[in-house]
Amino acid sequence: MAGGVANEGDYNSEINVVPLVDIMLVLLIIFIITVPVATHAVKVNLPTNFNQPTETKPENINLSVDFAGQVYWNDNPVTMEQLQKYSLVEAVKTPQPEVHIRGDKRVKYQYIGEVLTVLQRSYLLKVAFIAEPPHID
Repeated sequence: MAGGVANEGDYNSEINVVPLVDIMLVLLIIFIITVPVATHAVKVNLPTNFNQPTETKPENINLSVDFAGQVYWNDNPVTMEQLQKYSLVEAVKTPQPEVHIRGDKRVKYQYIGEVLTVLQRSYLLKVAFIAEPPHID
C-alpha cells in the first residue's frame, strides 16, 4: 500500500448499510401512506342509553341440611312433604327464585339427594350449593 492506495486484492469486511437504510425508508413511507387507508372506520349511529326500571328479583330460598338430615327452609325446620308443598308454590312464580342449599360438611349425601329430588320434581330450576371459602391464617 504505497501512497494510501489500497491493493485491488484487499477484502473489505465492513457491511454496507446504505442500501438497507434506503429500503427501510421506502418501507416506512409505504406504511405511513397505507395505514390510514387500512383503518378506515365505518360510520354507525349508535343508540343512546336510557334508563329502564330493573325487575326486582324474588327473594332467594335458603335451604339448610344439618348433620342429622333435618331440612330448614329459611331457618325454619320442614319435613320432606312440607318442602314439596313449598317448592311447588315457588316453582310457579315468574321469575323463579334461586334455591341456595347449605349442607353440613358431615351430612350424608343421601339427605342432599333427597332434597334435590324434591326440588327437581317441583321443577325448581335455579339451584346452587353454598360453601364457605377456606380460612387463611
